[in-house]
Amino acid sequence: MEIDPEVACPIAPVVDIVFSRWTTPILWSLNEYGRQRFVELERRITKITPKVLTQRLRQLERDGLVIRTYHPEVPPRVEYEISELGRSLAPLFATLADWAAVNLDKVADARQDYDAR
Repeated sequence: MEIDPEVACPIAPVVDIVFSRWTTPILWSLNEYGRQRFVELERRITKITPKVLTQRLRQLERDGLVIRTYHPEVPPRVEYEISELGRSLAPLFATLADWAAVNLDKVADARQDYDAR
C-alpha cells in the first residue's frame, strides 16, 4: 500500500515551498534589505542566474511569499518585497539558524568520519 507523503509527513508541503533551492536566499535578502529591484537581488545573490531568479520570484509570488509591484514608468520599474506571509516564516528561520550554529560542526565531523571509512 502506497502512502501519500503529505499524509505521512504533514510538513512536506512546507519544506517543498520554503526550502526549494534559492528560496531562502531570496526571502532572506528581501527580509533583510527590504523592497528591491530585480538587479539588486541579482547582485546580492551572486550565483543565481537571471532565468532562475525570475522563476523563483514568480513561484514565490504565486505562493504568496513575495509581492511584485509594477510601476508603469519609462522605463518600467518592478520591485519585489517580502509579504506578511513570507515574514511569518522568520521564527522558523531563526530556529534553523540557532540549530545551524549548534550543530553544523557536528554534521561536518560526521561527514568527515563517514568519508574516512
